[in-house]
Amino acid sequence: MSAADLDQASVEAAASSHKISFSANVDLTTDYIFRGISQTDEGPAIQGGFELAYNILYLGVWGSNVDFGTSSTSFGNSRNLANIEIDWYGGIKPVLKGVSFDIGVYYYTYPDSLGIADLDYMEVKTGASHTFFEKLTLGVTNWWTPNNSGDTGANDVLEFSGAYALKKLWIFSPTVSALIGRQWGDESQGGSDYTYWNAGVTFGFHEKPVYSFDVRYWDTNLPGCSNATIFQCDQRVIGTFQALF
Repeated sequence: MSAADLDQASVEAAASSHKISFSANVDLTTDYIFRGISQTDEGPAIQGGFELAYNILYLGVWGSNVDFGTSSTSFGNSRNLANIEIDWYGGIKPVLKGVSFDIGVYYYTYPDSLGIADLDYMEVKTGASHTFFEKLTLGVTNWWTPNNSGDTGANDVLEFSGAYALKKLWIFSPTVSALIGRQWGDESQGGSDYTYWNAGVTFGFHEKPVYSFDVRYWDTNLPGCSNATIFQCDQRVIGTFQALF
């Protein structure tokens, strides 16, 4: 359940020229991981999004295939709980004294879901990041919702991230990055508290459009991950190819 992180450069260009900017992306990944948990039953995903920006304002849409397992319909038939996710989002990205802020609202939808659970939900994003020495970028982001997917109550997430741009190697521009996040859920409503993290390297190898390949290790401290048959959350390595237009 995650919207695409579209090219920040397009937003900065729009802010400086006061013209409308449009960007798009396409991802091919070996497993769609959201906060350490597989959304595709450890299967591959095709993902894509579009973003429109003007000055510091942005609006976007993003989609991916998902696999949440099967359940019974009201007629007793078995069918997939959800096959597709479409996210709608918008917000502002102001820059103040070298600190880039990102304040937005994200609405996650599952238009073909079975309907036995209310999967759609809204989150508020508040983030800030700063680049040091033109190579090291550190960021912090909070995600909050009054009612998480499946009517599981209020949910709060805090993430810390870091990325460091390495020297160009042949045609590749590598960047190492890592993230650690902590979720606090409403356990009385079925939510959960847990920590997740990832670390990896992204190899950029084309400028226009921007092509990159990312290899990333994911893990969580959720109990019972080794025995999970859906929404798997144990350690894994994910490969993702991305094109930004």
